[in-house]
Amino acid sequence: MSAAIETDRTGYNRFLLLVAGLGGLLYGIDVGIISGALPYLQATFTLPDGSQLTAQQISLVVAAVLLGTIFSTLFAGVLADLFGRRTMMTVSGTLFVVSVPMIALAHDYGFLVFGRILQGISGGLIGVVAPLYLAECLRAANRGKGTGVFQWLLTLGIVAASLIGLYFSNRVDEVAQLGDPQKLFAAQSHAWRSIFWVSLPPGILFVIGTFMVAESPRWLFRRGRKEAARTALLRSRTPEQAEVELREMEEIIAAEKNKVSTTGEKIRESLLQRKYVIPFLLACVILSCNQATGVNSVIGYNTTILIQAGLGDHPAHMASSVFTIVNFLITIIAVVLVDRKGRKFLLSIGTAGVIVSMICVGLLFHKTEKLRVDVAPQLQAMVATNQTISVPFNEQTASGLLNGKGSSQPATLVIIYSYGDFSGATPAVRSDAMGKPVEISRDSCVPANKVIAFFKNPFANLDAARTAPLKIDAALVTPVPDERNGWLTAILLYIYMSFFAVGPGVCVWLALSELMPTRIRSNGMSIALVINQAVATTIAGVFLPTVGKYGYSTMFFFFAGCTVIYFITAAFFLPETKGKTLEEIEEYFEGKKQ
Repeated sequence: MSAAIETDRTGYNRFLLLVAGLGGLLYGIDVGIISGALPYLQATFTLPDGSQLTAQQISLVVAAVLLGTIFSTLFAGVLADLFGRRTMMTVSGTLFVVSVPMIALAHDYGFLVFGRILQGISGGLIGVVAPLYLAECLRAANRGKGTGVFQWLLTLGIVAASLIGLYFSNRVDEVAQLGDPQKLFAAQSHAWRSIFWVSLPPGILFVIGTFMVAESPRWLFRRGRKEAARTALLRSRTPEQAEVELREMEEIIAAEKNKVSTTGEKIRESLLQRKYVIPFLLACVILSCNQATGVNSVIGYNTTILIQAGLGDHPAHMASSVFTIVNFLITIIAVVLVDRKGRKFLLSIGTAGVIVSMICVGLLFHKTEKLRVDVAPQLQAMVATNQTISVPFNEQTASGLLNGKGSSQPATLVIIYSYGDFSGATPAVRSDAMGKPVEISRDSCVPANKVIAFFKNPFANLDAARTAPLKIDAALVTPVPDERNGWLTAILLYIYMSFFAVGPGVCVWLALSELMPTRIRSNGMSIALVINQAVATTIAGVFLPTVGKYGYSTMFFFFAGCTVIYFITAAFFLPETKGKTLEEIEEYFEGKKQ
């Protein structure tokens, strides 16, 4: 009988991991799904007046997820406290499920944007509530593995979104070879709608799964439902383990209730106490530094970085695909190690590896970038009266811009430009690529509306930017290193991604959920994630302009410097939380346990 009960507990723990992990999968799909669908959406979505979407409208479709995510992240903690962790997971999954047909069946622009906002709201809720739920439900011995599964499936979601886009891209290419414009239009329309439809089954499974798991025992206990909390604990723990954790919960709450003043009145604890402030600040520093390692920029601009490093277009895309696979595979190793080696150890090793690899990549780029030439004056003279520019960058053009110097060697061109307070940068284009001319227009830089403008530059004057002249801030022609340099850069970036995945990639979710005391856990996680997203948005906004003006080496050295702060925090200030209950961690910060 006891063996059967233990088997049930093991099965339930695995099922709980699967359900919460599906939340990570949806989060990853939220992030990556638009990339494959966007080209076909832009080519085929027709407005009621027969026109196609403008660049501003397309940018709103992309940014709608970010808007929804920021909004829901801010309120996710409050909602999780009011309605419960499991309930909010159900709500987040339901919003995702509703958003898919709203987008895939959309023939109205408003429905399309609203569906994308719903996906963002869903992702923001999942990003807070799923790690919170895992931390409060899993046993201390496998809490790290559980949160690691969330991150692993998140990376799987990004890979899956990429593969789905690749599959439909191949289908569209097959139709394109037939030379029939009507069939091609139909294939493209079918492709972007199908890309969203394929993401529906994981959402449905996630919603169904949330009805089959118990509510967080710590949320139930805080609500005064002690027996319900005991029942929830017994689904994944032995009776002895459940009683120990219930006793610890009771002691924490009793300590809060027993604090009275000299007049006998109950004192409401200040949130500025050591046990609240220190773990909250630690979580905020870790989440901020996690973004300051440059992971989003390195992932987002991976192909461009490798082209600039010396690889051709096709090898760079191949190497970029390997990069995402490395992230996925190393995350599996991190999931296995996190409860064996501990969070502090993995974070220390991971951040140390990130520092070394970023410095090495920076040095490789610095060697080449010191040879580049700024040809902004020549390009400024080419700006048309309608404030656009088109530069056919090839071997002849490169030689002309360089006045005949370095003409025997391929070069890259990056243009940094601005319209008023808004700046942009073109991707690096190689002179030997025989591609389309480098084109700059106001639509590629100036946001479509004030909401997007605020997130791009909160201090900018949008109205002035809509009529401001095009200014070429920098136009940098850089000799391209040989292919050997490109592959060496790729290998170093694989090493970077491996160290990130094994340390910060997995442990950041644990730091977020484990460090926060029960009283502030949900709201503290929301605030910390908003700070995390603010840092990510800031880095995304300054990355291309900084790279264009000062070079990739500057950004890589900056990322290495920020990661030094991360390493010091992890190695010297972060306590090891492996194998400790959440109540034991809380007592550590209160100074009761060492």
